[in-house]
Amino acid sequence: MLLLGLIVVQTMGLLIHTLDRIDFARINNAREVGAEVGSIYRAVAEADPLARDADLRRLHLPPGFHAFIADTPILGSLHPAPFAVQGFMRHNVAAYPIPPRLRPTRILIANNYNNTHNAGFFGPNTHPGEENAWPVWHPFRPGEPPPNWLNGGPPRGEEFGPMGEPHDSPFAHLGRLYAVSMQFPDDQRWLTVRFVMPLADPFLSPTLPLAFLLMTTAAGLLSIWAVRRLTAPLRTLAVAAERLGRNVNSDPLPEDGPTEVATAAIAFNTMASRIRRFVTDRTLMLTAIGHDLRTPITRMKLRAEFIDDDELRAKFLADLDELEAMVSATLAFGRDSADREPMVPLDLNALLSTIIDDATDGRPDLADHVGFASPPPAVTLQARPLALKRALANLVGNGIKYGGGARVTLKPPHDGHVCVLIEDDGPGIPADMLERVFEPFVRMETSRNRETGGTGLGLSIARNIIRAQGGDIALANRTPHGLKATVTLVA
Repeated sequence: MLLLGLIVVQTMGLLIHTLDRIDFARINNAREVGAEVGSIYRAVAEADPLARDADLRRLHLPPGFHAFIADTPILGSLHPAPFAVQGFMRHNVAAYPIPPRLRPTRILIANNYNNTHNAGFFGPNTHPGEENAWPVWHPFRPGEPPPNWLNGGPPRGEEFGPMGEPHDSPFAHLGRLYAVSMQFPDDQRWLTVRFVMPLADPFLSPTLPLAFLLMTTAAGLLSIWAVRRLTAPLRTLAVAAERLGRNVNSDPLPEDGPTEVATAAIAFNTMASRIRRFVTDRTLMLTAIGHDLRTPITRMKLRAEFIDDDELRAKFLADLDELEAMVSATLAFGRDSADREPMVPLDLNALLSTIIDDATDGRPDLADHVGFASPPPAVTLQARPLALKRALANLVGNGIKYGGGARVTLKPPHDGHVCVLIEDDGPGIPADMLERVFEPFVRMETSRNRETGGTGLGLSIARNIIRAQGGDIALANRTPHGLKATVTLVA
């Protein structure tokens, strides 16, 4: 919108500038043409009246000009020029220095501008009382018949076209046709000068396109710079919000810059601090509860050994083992939320190979169903090795536990990300549970049996680890059956 507004404003400014140039060019052209007409008249008027025709033929007239001497003002089918044009043209012709004794007694100005309401009147003298002013006379005096040039004029020579212009003039298409007839003061004949008033075309100037291009480029670059500078804090805020969504312990925003930007940064940092405090309090609470439960569980295990009924003792110890596993998982969840393991360069291919080897060592009977689906490419990225290994091992373990195997596919980096696919042939997950299974303590198997359902924290821990490193995990059902886990990591 800023660029569009600047383009409109600049176009209007250039239009005004162009109109000014047109007016200036029109005035300048009229001055030059008036000076040419004045110089032609003076050169002929200074000659002897008997030699004026010969001197006129010897004159080198400018291109587009034609002059001749006749007993009457032969103006052809041209019309009287408008009052303003006559006054301006008369002023420009009069500006040329001509001795007072040679000044014309009458002057008629016409052009091909169709101004019929001026056909019987050329206007009064614009400078009455000035001795040296050139009068513009009534086109015919009382008692004289009207000059027939107003109705087509006397027969013209073959050298003139229907509008009074020379047949051989190549300039007629370049401007308006004019004719100025001036009566000599000493022999009553008329010198008629026909010419083409050039059109005022500012676009013929070689500097106008260059100026327009430079102004447009400068305005565009300035607009882009200004918009980028204005929106830079918004981009910074968006990046910080995305970083906070992935890692609650991300660095705060700098609280400097303009007042509005600094205020937004302070509000964002305050919000991030409250979120961190909430997450920390929740994690500390879970960790404290899990830690405090370990002592009574251990005492209960010791006391269970004194139960005489073997079957009852076994069930009692099994329940305590499951409770202890849940406490351990809760403590692990708290540790992973507050993990400060450094980011280091990591060979992802080697890490996945180690996870697959560990999985097949524990289940040698499934060795043929666990491995890479295709030869993996070499991929190195920045990651936390222990945490990432735990997250990926959890996904591979789930594939083995619920799908009878796991096929791993490592894709090469694309658009700054690396994708790891872990697929199995199990029963899959209902569509409405694909996102809920990442919530803590949510399990597909509700019996709370550790052998069949686990604790419900594995996927939560895995997603927390991956997101803390800038990635994400998504689950999707395969066709006709099975589950696919897609892990995206920053390359």
